[in-house]
Amino acid sequence: MAAVLDHLTRLVAYPTVSRDSNLDLVDWLEARLRALGGRARRTFSDDRRKANLWVAFGPEGPGGVVLSGHTDVVPVDGQNWTSDPFVLTEREGRLYGRGTADMKGFSAAILAVLERADLDRLRQPLYVALSYDEEVGCLGVDRMIDDARAAGAQPEYAVIGEPTTMHIIRAHKSINVFRTRIIGKAAHSSQPHRGAGAILAAGRIIERLYRIGEQKRARATDNGFEPPWTSVQVGLIRGGNAVNILPAECQFLWEYRAMPDEDPDEILRQLDEFSDREVLPALREFAPDAGIVIDTLARVPPLMPDPARRAERWVGGLPGVRAGGSGEVSFATEAGSFQRAGIHSVVCGPGSIDQAHQPDEFIERTELARCERMLEGIVERLAGPRP
Repeated sequence: MAAVLDHLTRLVAYPTVSRDSNLDLVDWLEARLRALGGRARRTFSDDRRKANLWVAFGPEGPGGVVLSGHTDVVPVDGQNWTSDPFVLTEREGRLYGRGTADMKGFSAAILAVLERADLDRLRQPLYVALSYDEEVGCLGVDRMIDDARAAGAQPEYAVIGEPTTMHIIRAHKSINVFRTRIIGKAAHSSQPHRGAGAILAAGRIIERLYRIGEQKRARATDNGFEPPWTSVQVGLIRGGNAVNILPAECQFLWEYRAMPDEDPDEILRQLDEFSDREVLPALREFAPDAGIVIDTLARVPPLMPDPARRAERWVGGLPGVRAGGSGEVSFATEAGSFQRAGIHSVVCGPGSIDQAHQPDEFIERTELARCERMLEGIVERLAGPRP
């Protein structure tokens, strides 16, 4: 446990909020993993301020396991912490700090286990995959997977170590995030026939999103998810300058989290059709140049349940994994991207999602100990029986 705590102390001290670079942390991680004999590859964001890190151990060839985590954390702005969020602090068996649960605890456990393992015994590949920008829409992981596959990696399984209290999660919803921009035309509010109010147009579209969400809720079935329907919500809206001016522009951010078995494009198509048919003609009555633009910000694929339960069975027999898992969650992870690449995937990691993104985020020592046992079991299984 001492090594895990040392590594977690160092990882938390890197303030890798998604809006900032993660390169200092990646440098440190790569040096540690290369020192253990790992073969490292990086892929970068377009501006090269952030990097994914993929490290291979053991023989080359098909098979093996990916241990997947992300390096970024959410901001602490506006949160009331009782200790420094970037200094690991222990109180009564709980380890406090930004990212302890989501998900630097998993990365710390990986480092500790690999450092004491006999990696020369590996008979199947073991990969460590650490991504950037997971928290803002899983933006880095696909680039990393594509690069690794192009280099010949063909892992059979992936374990995504998001906080699940060491229960196995076999399915999660997709997440789809958009920005809708309404371009109207400014005019004095006493002369609405000389302009086009963007906020009222936005209101009509938002009302339609509400109706779509209610329709999804009305068709919910008992399926293990909480909530058991595709959820739709608007999170931010901006527009206008004064009450007596028709606003020339309005924009809002919205998302939906679709059930794994639903077409993830259905809601987007419905909104496009409604905007073009119902809202845009009225907007252009007195402003021919008015328009509605939908920008895609993030599309995270769902984790589909595997009828054969291949990854579930493989991970379920490992020490440290809690019984009673194989569940479903509404939050999204990078597991859907690994599955889409043909890798059997589950989510299983230390800590609780209830602590993620919260002030005084923490992980319990007992969770890290369970995670270490699981990771030790993975290494032993990939190494095969001792001679």
